[in-house]
Order: sequence, then structure tokens, then C-alpha cells
Amino acid sequence: MRDEEIMASTGAKRVLITGAGRGIGRATAERFHADGARVHICSLTAASLAGALEANPGMSGTVADVASASAVEALFADAMARLGGIDVLVNNAGIGGPRAPIEAVTDEDWRHVVGVNLDGMFYCIKRALPGMKTQGSGCIINISTASTRVGMPLRTPYIATKWAVEGLTQNLARELGPDNIRCNAILPGMIDNPRGRRLVETLAEERGQSYAEAERHYFSFVSMRSWIQPEEVAEMAAYLASDAARHVSGQAIGVCDNLEWEE
Repeated sequence: MRDEEIMASTGAKRVLITGAGRGIGRATAERFHADGARVHICSLTAASLAGALEANPGMSGTVADVASASAVEALFADAMARLGGIDVLVNNAGIGGPRAPIEAVTDEDWRHVVGVNLDGMFYCIKRALPGMKTQGSGCIINISTASTRVGMPLRTPYIATKWAVEGLTQNLARELGPDNIRCNAILPGMIDNPRGRRLVETLAEERGQSYAEAERHYFSFVSMRSWIQPEEVAEMAAYLASDAARHVSGQAIGVCDNLEWEE
């Protein structure tokens, strides 16, 4: 029996997650995997991909830079060969980009952030849709950021691309709804991982504060005064892909403790 026939008989979801070698992507992949889904992931580096796959027997993956259309083509060829189809696409791959005044952002840096954060989602969605339309169902989850709600000085490429992700999400929800394909965005807050901790370290250096002081200052703008665990974003993704959310589409949902402001 072929893989797709096995999945049809068991009802297991077929899930593709980008940028899943670590952080939110890996936590999301592990959540779906633990729930019995068939999961294929991609990561930019062979080392992070190998680590995720070794820790999760049965999960498959591809090294891919989603900013490259040809790399995404190869990723989907691998995923389709492994899964036989895609029920859930989680577009998680993204980069923070430069921290600089807009006039100091190089053309190359701008194009790189747009390439990964926006083009990469377009490339993946474009390739996932034919199969979803044929089967008459699908779920697309795009990872944005709660920072779009408040802005973030010196991070214009990042914020601009994540705003675009939310526009992409809303428009696709309208376009694809008649095909029974749902599209939602998740807006994480301050994630408790090395990247999130480095942001506080940078703030501490800029303000001449200790790490603890900078952390307290940052969380003074977060209603619930706490970090977000990657697993909490994974929980939201699992919900949005579930039958319980079968009529949830076109939404930008924060998992952010109510982020009020950022400096």
C-alpha cells in the first residue's frame, strides 16, 4: 500500500513545515509528529535538519533556502514523494534582517529579507495549492509577528515583510475559501529561545543595563509580563489545523501576552 493510501485510511495529516530545524518551526513539527501526523520539514542547514530528524524518528526533511524558487521546487518534490500530498503547510521560515535606520539598510539586505520572509511563502503556497485544490481541502498557516501591531524602529525590512505576510494571508483566505482551503497567520510575541534572549542582550548593551534590568524594561510593555514558549505557538498551529478550527480563516492571531509596545 502506498504512503498516501495509508494516510487516507488512518486520517493522518500530511504536514510540511519550513524553517523547522529549531525554534518555533521545530516545536511545531514535533507537536504535529506527536499527534500522529506525517511531517516533512526543511531547514537552511544540514546540521539543524539532522538534529531535528534524529530526535524525531519517522519525520523527514530537506535542506532548503526558501528564498530560492528552485530550492522550494526540490523541497516540494521531496515532500510529495514522502507524503503523497499536503494537508497542512506551515510557513515558518523567516529572518530578522538588519537592525539599522532605513537609509542605512543596504539594497542587498532588503532583498534578502524580502526573499526569505515573503517570496519564500509565495513559492511554498504556489506549489502547495494544486494538490490542495484537487483534494478539496487544505490549511495554510503563516508565521508573522506581534511586532506588526506596534512597529519596531530600526527594523523596517522585517516589519514591512511581516505586514505583507498578513496581507497575503487575508487575501488568500478570501481567494481560497471557495476551495475549502483556510489561511491564517500566527503572531508570536517574545519567544523564549536564543534569538529572543539575544534581543534582550542587545537592549541591555544599548541602554547600559544589566540583562535583568533590560528584561524588566522590555516586559513593562507586555501585559502578561512573560516569555512565550515555542510550544505555545505550536499549540496554536495544531489548533488551526484541527477540525475544531474548520471555519477559522483569514485571521491574524496573536500568541504574545498582549504585546503593547516595543522600543
